[in-house]
Amino acid sequence: MVAAQQHHHRRSVSNSSSSRAPTPAQHSQQQTSQATTSSPPAAASDTDSVIDEEIPIHTHQEQQPNPANMIPDLFTQYPLVRDPLVTQTSQVQDETVEACLPFLRGEEPEDGVFNEHGVPGLDREKHLNFLRQWLGKLPGRFIALDAGRPWFLYWCLSAMTLLGEDVTPYRAGVIETARTMQNPDGGFGGGGGQLSHLATSYAVVLAIALVGGEEAYEVIDRKAMWRWLGRLKQPDGGFQVCVGGEEDIRGAYCAAVIITLLKLPLDLTPESPAYREDGSVNLLTGVADYVRRCQTYEGGISGQPNAEAHGAYAFCALGCLSLLDHPARSIANTLDVPRLISWLSSRQYAPEGGFSGRTNKLVDGCYSHWVGGCFPLIEACLNGSDNKLTPSPEVSLFSREGLTRYILCCAQDHTKRGGLRDKPGKFADAYHTNYVLSGLSAAQHQWELDKPTPDPTTATTSTSPLDTAAAAAAAASEAAADAVWAVLPYLGEDGPQIFDNRDRVRPIHPVYTIPQRCVVGMREYFAGVEGF
Repeated sequence: MVAAQQHHHRRSVSNSSSSRAPTPAQHSQQQTSQATTSSPPAAASDTDSVIDEEIPIHTHQEQQPNPANMIPDLFTQYPLVRDPLVTQTSQVQDETVEACLPFLRGEEPEDGVFNEHGVPGLDREKHLNFLRQWLGKLPGRFIALDAGRPWFLYWCLSAMTLLGEDVTPYRAGVIETARTMQNPDGGFGGGGGQLSHLATSYAVVLAIALVGGEEAYEVIDRKAMWRWLGRLKQPDGGFQVCVGGEEDIRGAYCAAVIITLLKLPLDLTPESPAYREDGSVNLLTGVADYVRRCQTYEGGISGQPNAEAHGAYAFCALGCLSLLDHPARSIANTLDVPRLISWLSSRQYAPEGGFSGRTNKLVDGCYSHWVGGCFPLIEACLNGSDNKLTPSPEVSLFSREGLTRYILCCAQDHTKRGGLRDKPGKFADAYHTNYVLSGLSAAQHQWELDKPTPDPTTATTSTSPLDTAAAAAAAASEAAADAVWAVLPYLGEDGPQIFDNRDRVRPIHPVYTIPQRCVVGMREYFAGVEGF
């Protein structure tokens, strides 16, 4: 785990091969004659890189600190302890490290500009231009991704917002596109005439929240959406992602976001598979129990009970629980938090500094959000809990320096093309650009949530136990959705700020993954709408 290993001893890193840590092949030859490695993938179009000439050039270079001196050993060499068993997996891991090390050492791009910590700046304008192109007319080969059109809207608008762009000029386009994808029976498909799906409905609702405005909000047929969600609700507490489709934790999270953003009633109609005549089940009943069954023996969260733990499912689980009640109650009472923290922390690698999504898998830029975004929710759980058995929230639970180095050094496409990517050697795309920037926001900020108020069940006055339970669940969810998350720049004690202030991105709501003002704007609008 990077957070456990990290130290702040700085060393000089020479460009000569003699001063570097052994390469995978050199190290493996000491262990076994069977070790082989391949050359690191070349960064795409390095010759197209552009120097930011706004950076002042010092005339006395010999008096300036060498940026390489400020890079910790942890990010410039192979781990001291390595498994001598050589497998296909370990070889691919070594290849990934070899691809990342030149960027982490400040050697790539060759004409790059680095700060005193050996970290390049955020190529903000290049990334914005990249995203604008994705919102324009795409080449014919993108027809295969037609069912992902709602995601392109959300990924691009969200990433642009993180970079400081005003996205309200895109409102008319979002409205027109959303109308073509909404189905009369409720929900949004990936395109016109396509089946409604919780994932694409989630993306459309977030895109509408990002551009805001009454005309955009009114595109959503809330009554049809409510009835459609009821048909997806299952007796075991979870949600199918589409009518007759698979049931997994993505569905629970997407449904919770849609229900709370649109302030939908929690009642079920008789068409719902989970409907009971006594009214004891609503849209949120049993969701926490479903999430609990998805925690695995490793401590992570799987998409379905008895499946493999995955970083994205961990975020969905924590986000879902945080919309049911205050995280100090909902997360603490549902999951084995110490084991989950251990699993999440183990997803961060050295020397890369980024996160992987599963055990023994490669680092990937998108998990900067899917795993990195879990920690604000975990910290809210710990800060609001009186349970002394949980880890102290005073120290960062992950290496923010490591994640920042991976994002700014390795995940940026430093060519004229711009955008952010999985890892060096991969092409940038809108998906990675959004979630890598979201992860950067998690590394650069800290969120605070007030401690939970008394349990809503003690405040209900209904004489019916069923009515009491339903009212308590509704009150807890409303309070969780209305909670104001205070956000500040992270000023922890686990190391210096290694990025320049101009490279700070905007914060987002830790649960909804859009700015908090967008959440408040949509919820306040629908709070003022009577009925459907």
